[in-house]
Amino acid sequence: MSKPNTRAIAAKILTELQKGNGSLSSHLTRQTELSDHALLQETLYGSCRWFHLLEWLLNQLLSRPLKAKDIELKSLLIVGLYQLRELSIPNYAVINETVSAADRLGKSWGRSLVNGVLRNYLRTQTELEEQLGAAPLSVTSSHPGWFVDELLEQWPDQSEQILAHNNFRPPMTLRVNLQATTRDEVLEALHAEAISASPGALCEASVYLQQPRAVECLPGFKEGKLSVQDEASQLAVGLLALRPGQTVLDACAAPGGKTCHILESERSLTSILALDKGSNRLLRVQENLTRLGLEASLACADATDTQNWWNGEGFDRILLDAPCSATGVIRRHPDIKLLRSQESLHSLQLSQRNLLHALWPCLKSNGLLLYTTCSILQQENQSIIEGFLQRTDNAKYEGIAADWGVECRYGRQLLPVDNSHDGFFYSLLRKNNSDSGNDV
Repeated sequence: MSKPNTRAIAAKILTELQKGNGSLSSHLTRQTELSDHALLQETLYGSCRWFHLLEWLLNQLLSRPLKAKDIELKSLLIVGLYQLRELSIPNYAVINETVSAADRLGKSWGRSLVNGVLRNYLRTQTELEEQLGAAPLSVTSSHPGWFVDELLEQWPDQSEQILAHNNFRPPMTLRVNLQATTRDEVLEALHAEAISASPGALCEASVYLQQPRAVECLPGFKEGKLSVQDEASQLAVGLLALRPGQTVLDACAAPGGKTCHILESERSLTSILALDKGSNRLLRVQENLTRLGLEASLACADATDTQNWWNGEGFDRILLDAPCSATGVIRRHPDIKLLRSQESLHSLQLSQRNLLHALWPCLKSNGLLLYTTCSILQQENQSIIEGFLQRTDNAKYEGIAADWGVECRYGRQLLPVDNSHDGFFYSLLRKNNSDSGNDV
C-alpha cells in the first residue's frame, strides 16, 4: 500500500471547506492516524488563514482561470503555494509531492500545470510580493471582502488591528480551578516543568502559556486543577452574580467550559442544567465535569423547544452563549474565512432571536440572563439585544461595570488581541418583577 499523500488529503479537505461542508477541526479529527498529521494540520490551518491572499497569487500565476469543476486542483495549488511561501520545507520536496498529489486526486492531466505554477511562483516571488502591496485590503489581510467591509463600517478605528490579530497564532489559555488550587500554585508547577506561563490581566483564574502544550502534559490537568479556556470566555461567569441556592441554566452548553466554571465559582447552587442539542457534544460536557469532580444535570434538547426539556420552574440565572459567526475567534478557527458569508449571518440572527424569545419565560422575575457570543459583528450583538428589548416590556438592560473592552449601548465588546483574549460580546438582561407585557 502506497503512503498517503498529505498534500492530496489537504487539497480534499480544503475543497470541502470551500463548499461549506464540515469544519476544519472535524475533518482533522478523522485524520488523527495519519503519520504526517502535524504537517497536515499546519498546512490546512495556514492555507485557510492565508486563503484569500494565496488565491490572489494563484490568479496572477495562471494564464487563464481554472474552471469551477477543477476546485480540487485549485485547492492543491493553494496548498503548494502556502508551503512554498510559509514553511521551511525544501522547495523541490514541496513541488515533487504536490505534483504527485495531482495523480492521487485523479488529476494526472494537471501535473504539468501544478509543476509550472509552483516553479513560476519561485521565479517571480519577489515581483509578486511587490505587486501584493497594491492589492485590496481583503487580499493583503487575507479576509473575505464582505467581512472587511463590515469591519470598516462597524470598527473603523480598530479594523486594521483586528485584521492583523486574526492572522496571528492564538495563545493557549488556562482557567485555574480556584476551588482546588491557586493561580500562584499552578504557575509554580508549570515553571517547575520548564513551561513558561504568565497570569492573565482580566480574570483571576487565567493563565497564558508562552507555547501551546498537550493538555496531558500540563501538571494538574488530570487532577482537575485547570482547564483550557480563553480569558474572554472566562469573564462571562463573573457577570452572572452567582449566589448560594440559585438555580442556573447554561443553554447551548457544550463543550462545558462555562458550566464547569459556574460550578467552580459557586459550589452551593441548588441546581444547574447544561443544555445542548448535540448528544456527542454533551459527552464532552460530561467528560469535563467528571475530570473536574463536578456534577450537573444534562439534557439533550433544542433550547427553543422548551416543552421538551423545561419543567416550568424558573431559573435565577440563564447563560445563553448563542450560536454565532465566531468572527471573534478567527485566529483559532481560520476556516471561518471560508465558511461564513453575509447570507449565513441571516440564519444565525434568526436563531439568536428565537433563543432569546424562547428562554426568557424560563427566567424568574428579577433574574439575570447573560447573552454572549464570540462574534464582533454588531448585527449579532447589539442589534439582537436592541430588538429584543423593544419587543419585551419586562426586559431591562442591566449594564456592565467594567474597565475592559468597548462599552456599547447594550453590552460590552472585547476585540481580539495578540497574545491575549479572543473577541467576545456580553449583554446582561434583568427580568422585571412584573410579567405584564412580556412578548411570549
